[in-house]
Amino acid sequence: MAAEFEILNDQAHRNLAIRSDAGVAHPHFVMIVLGEFPAAASTCPIFLAKDPDTGEFYAAALFGFEPGETLFEAGEKAATFRPLELQRQGFHVADENIAVQPGHPRFGAGADIALFDDGGTPTEALRKIQKILGQLHSGIHETRAFIGELLRLRLVEPLDISLTFDDGKRLDLDGLYTVSRDGLNDLPDVEIATLFRKGYLQAAMCMTFSLNQIAVLARRRNARLLA
Repeated sequence: MAAEFEILNDQAHRNLAIRSDAGVAHPHFVMIVLGEFPAAASTCPIFLAKDPDTGEFYAAALFGFEPGETLFEAGEKAATFRPLELQRQGFHVADENIAVQPGHPRFGAGADIALFDDGGTPTEALRKIQKILGQLHSGIHETRAFIGELLRLRLVEPLDISLTFDDGKRLDLDGLYTVSRDGLNDLPDVEIATLFRKGYLQAAMCMTFSLNQIAVLARRRNARLLA
């Protein structure tokens, strides 16, 4: 394991504390897992993208159109969806253990939420992190299986998205994929039934429905230009 990671234990990390936030800026494109699709779809568009290192597909939610941009303000209702990937910042799964990055900003200035009590027992905050890591770990495998089924059925198609904003700026969103609606409609009944039983049909519909949020995000961006 890389030197910046340490296996969490109640002795070496008895006094380790975390911030209530992630300690870093909200990314504009965040990996999500299958169980998060319904909550994400009502807030932001969900896409598939390829990992630049492995070429494998993963699912992600779009919060802004450029790196460093998020079109949701902290505290507003639409910002209540926080991906597990953001909630676990600074923590990782290492085999059967939890690993931490002590140098991560989440453990820096303003960190006042203890991970262990005076007796070395995990606090509610740490138990929440454990649950988040468990959901994320299992969710990644579930999402891979879902994407594998989409690929088997040839339902993954690239998107060509070009947006022009009120300030004249044009943005082209490249490398994004979604579920083919035509492909879904053309599937045999037996395949539709199989997707439904696995919960994959619902997830696919979440993805297609979420594309409506692209226009919503564009309006938010234009509104900021006027502010």
